[in-house]
Amino acid sequence: MENVEIPEYFICPISLQIMKDPVTIVTGITYDRDSIERWLSKNPNSNAICPVTKLHVSRDSNLTPNHTLRRLIQSWCVSNGFNVVDRVLSTPKPPLSKLYLLNLVLDLSIPRTENIKTLEKLEMLAKENNERNKTYMVEVGVHEALVNFLIQCYMKCDTNGLEKALSTLSLIWDYLSSCHENNKVENREEILVDSITWALGLDRDTQNHATIKNHAMSLLRSIIGKANSSTLDRLKPQLFEKIIRVLRESGSNATTIAQKGVDNALHVILNTSHSGKNRNIMIQSMAIFELIELELNFSSNKKTKELIFEILLNLCSCADGRAQLLSHAAGIAMITKRILKVSPIVDEKAIMILCLITKYSATSGVLQEMLKVKSVSKICTVIQANCASHVKDKAREILRNHFDVWKNSPCVEVATLTRYA
Repeated sequence: MENVEIPEYFICPISLQIMKDPVTIVTGITYDRDSIERWLSKNPNSNAICPVTKLHVSRDSNLTPNHTLRRLIQSWCVSNGFNVVDRVLSTPKPPLSKLYLLNLVLDLSIPRTENIKTLEKLEMLAKENNERNKTYMVEVGVHEALVNFLIQCYMKCDTNGLEKALSTLSLIWDYLSSCHENNKVENREEILVDSITWALGLDRDTQNHATIKNHAMSLLRSIIGKANSSTLDRLKPQLFEKIIRVLRESGSNATTIAQKGVDNALHVILNTSHSGKNRNIMIQSMAIFELIELELNFSSNKKTKELIFEILLNLCSCADGRAQLLSHAAGIAMITKRILKVSPIVDEKAIMILCLITKYSATSGVLQEMLKVKSVSKICTVIQANCASHVKDKAREILRNHFDVWKNSPCVEVATLTRYA
């Protein structure tokens, strides 16, 4: 089939693949439905541009099914035995109607047992790989209805339907693009975060508690990603306590929280740790201790390790943070061991952490421990390795500042120290 020449007008101008569901827009150009819907929904303005004609097209413009072209494609696929015939011959789903969504929103606003079925329908729509569906869901106010539902769950301590509501909100939250849409939920943002905090604190006796926490953490990451500095400064200690508890449970394998859930939790901590108030709350909640335990015990990937080291660097910018890291028996050893073992990002953050410790918290015990766990030798190796110049400069700074202490140690050669200090 490789030698079969596909008619040009069977090919979508966006995907450059055979169209499965050809639709014609107002400019007269035909595209595959999925491709043009994705193109239109990604445009942040009220008008998008037709990829072929460059004419302005409304995001809400009608997409007219091109049944004649679809039948031609079907016939051609059958005649040529083309390997995408099954996909092309399958009947395309009708486009989602805003009226249908509005009816679902209305159903959800009336407390009753059928709410679970409504939540299941909304989640199914949000899970589809369809940008326009999610955009429509936001435009008709699905997110507002789900926020109200979530808050009611929190107020009544009722987990019935909680999993579906959190899942759907987490899938559509990033589509709240306009200020108008954001303002509608900003007024309830504090109680929304309180509701998520409650969900994160559910105990293991709660049905699907791990799945609920995964969805809650995903939603929280999206909310924090759109929040302004004022909102971040108003976050409550209970939220960070619950997040760190989730990480503690992950590190001890006490729960089935997914890798994605752990990464979302780390993103939330990282994105909120730039505030001095939040850093202090995290440190008081033993965040550094738990991050070290997570790094040591959780089967983490490279990205997870990078997130942990970025957070540790932020928290070690204050004295209490450095003190907590040094109080962990494996703190300096873990930082040292990961250098040149994970990624350039981890190398940079680790050297920066050691630089902060040796500059502001360098007791004789700390300096001797760095010799014992081979931190000094690893720092010398960094200078020889293919690391960024600013990382090497920080490594040399560490060696220069404590050359007089380390030069007499049998753990490292004086000639090596002299060469790189």
